[in-house]
Amino acid sequence: MRRICLTLPTNRPCSATIEAVGEEAAYAAEHFDAEVHLLILDSCDAPAYAAHAEAVRRLPGNPRIVVHHLDEVQQRDFLQQVIGKSGAMKPDLLLDLMLPADLSYGACTNRAFLMAAALGCESVHRRDSDSRYQVVNGETVFPVHHELMSLGRRAADAAPDVTENALAAQHADKRVAMVAGSFVGELSVDIGEILRLDRDVYYDMVGLWAPVDWSTERKRQLVDESFRGAGSEAFVRDHSTLTLVDPMRVDMCNISFHGVHERVPLPPATDTIGSDYFLIHLVHDAALPGVLHNRNIVNFYTGERRTDSGFMAYQTRFVKFLLSMLYFNFIYDAMGRADASLLDDRGQVRASAVARLARESTRVDRGENVQRLDILDTAYRQLGGRYATFADVLAQRRERLLDEARSDIEDFALLVEAWEPLVGTARLTPVDLAPGQAE
Repeated sequence: MRRICLTLPTNRPCSATIEAVGEEAAYAAEHFDAEVHLLILDSCDAPAYAAHAEAVRRLPGNPRIVVHHLDEVQQRDFLQQVIGKSGAMKPDLLLDLMLPADLSYGACTNRAFLMAAALGCESVHRRDSDSRYQVVNGETVFPVHHELMSLGRRAADAAPDVTENALAAQHADKRVAMVAGSFVGELSVDIGEILRLDRDVYYDMVGLWAPVDWSTERKRQLVDESFRGAGSEAFVRDHSTLTLVDPMRVDMCNISFHGVHERVPLPPATDTIGSDYFLIHLVHDAALPGVLHNRNIVNFYTGERRTDSGFMAYQTRFVKFLLSMLYFNFIYDAMGRADASLLDDRGQVRASAVARLARESTRVDRGENVQRLDILDTAYRQLGGRYATFADVLAQRRERLLDEARSDIEDFALLVEAWEPLVGTARLTPVDLAPGQAE
């Protein structure tokens, strides 16, 4: 029986999501030869945590499901043990990168990766608290179905169980490293209002995540595909493709990894959307097999983003994402050219190669990012209202944002270099369960 980790990181009230993910865990346990560790990493305040704990208590018991509901105190205790025992350099910095004070999409998932190793899980299956499953004819459409059909198997062995095999024969002996789908519903990045206010400004802003030397037409094509997922197409019937998965076709709310997450972590940048998408690109550029399926998750927005403080925070995350692309575009381009050299003789990702590229990227001239901030300042002021107010905030933080974009990549390189010892130590470290629970 294989052991898997179905994880839900959250920093917002989401009792309904916990119930739904519990149902997905039950589906996995009942339909596959799997022991499911449902790992809820909770960064909420005490009232929300208590509500979540009650939601956990209401989950039906199942001998093949173990629920772990950890608050940040428990998460920090685990991380301190792992980092301390690993002998890693700069332990205090590593702890900050793994559990920062500010929001980090990459860091919360990295914690799940380490805890999955501690729990003896061979794969990690991630969901988000601001999403829900599609329901068709009364049946919930769980992505874990496709994930457990293929993940970790030799591509040649997985091929008979997918709808379509688009994988070149040269990759047939490699293991399926990622199974993923996308989302339907609202844009994955909350910038739809910008599109409604001024379509040209929207194209100017979103196009900034492309390399600056791309043609206008190529940037517009990227913008047209960006953050839309699978659009609004409802699930009708299953379709899965064994392939080198296009990073634009999947989302981190609907994803699973085997092996690769134990070799390389996600960038731990704070207050930066998209900081958790690195492994999607790495799997593709290293030519590791994946499966793309159509059990898409429904994305929705929480009310917090509509508040003034939520708006300012989210726009900051968007800007930091655009600035991060100066470095990630360099890394992705280099990884695409490296191809097979990203893998060792066992077909596993060479973390040292990734760390080297990350460090090389920090030497790129930041002139592109100066240009990005100039374009953003003009765009936000043209939009007016609270966008113009945000432009004033952006102007005040300009130098700091430029510095942070570079230092975030330096932190990522450090974490990549420390990652394999951390994973190895995590395998020997117990994960404390929520009070009152037992394995």
